[in-house]
Amino acid sequence: MTEIEGRQPVLELLRSGHEIKKILVAKGQRQGSIREIIALAAQQGVVVEEVNRRFLDKISQTHNHQGVIAQIADIEYYELDELLEQEYDPQWPPFYVLLDGVQDPHNLGSVLRSGEAARIHGVIIPKRRAVGLTPTVFKSSAGAASYVPVCRVTNIASTIDRLKESGVWVIGADMDGEVCYEQDLTGPAALVIGGEGQGLSRLVKEKCDLLSSIPMQGSINSLNAAVAGALLMFEIVRQRVQSR
Repeated sequence: MTEIEGRQPVLELLRSGHEIKKILVAKGQRQGSIREIIALAAQQGVVVEEVNRRFLDKISQTHNHQGVIAQIADIEYYELDELLEQEYDPQWPPFYVLLDGVQDPHNLGSVLRSGEAARIHGVIIPKRRAVGLTPTVFKSSAGAASYVPVCRVTNIASTIDRLKESGVWVIGADMDGEVCYEQDLTGPAALVIGGEGQGLSRLVKEKCDLLSSIPMQGSINSLNAAVAGALLMFEIVRQRVQSR
């Protein structure tokens, strides 16, 4: 069983129609978004149980549950085939984000939040040496984790080969690449973001069709992985919208 914590993540979980076993609410919490959570739960036949706030404090993993925790079945990840076989809007070609060894749950949550806003079709993460969908990820994503498909794969490099076979251009986020706004990023795309501090691994970097960089004007020559990913995602969005 997985526990999703916080008002916005639980609210989006309900709105997305995700199956919920039970929602635990701190006694006396009936204001604002908690009221909306209780109302939606009632509409969907989800059990809401009032508990002592100290109990929520005890079971909380994020230590910021905001008076509500939803209990769901263990997270099921998408298979790569499921991701690739989705139906696509002809005006919005396939758009994926691959994370090459991102280990910070806040970064994964942030990527999911930006990705949902950028209308990506899924996030692909490795099964080993990388963070998965945890309560902290759900909380950091502000509910976006309920909407964006997440796929776990054994090997990122072989997954890149599979994406290329499907007609997807693989774009590596790397400071050695060409400036992003000087590239054509309008086609089917998979943006690869490297791990914190390490960047893209050598093999993954070699397998990318092109490397894309963000022009830096200050003294610091690197950005947080999730921030860099968001900027490049929205450069792809900008080009797609402008080319229509």
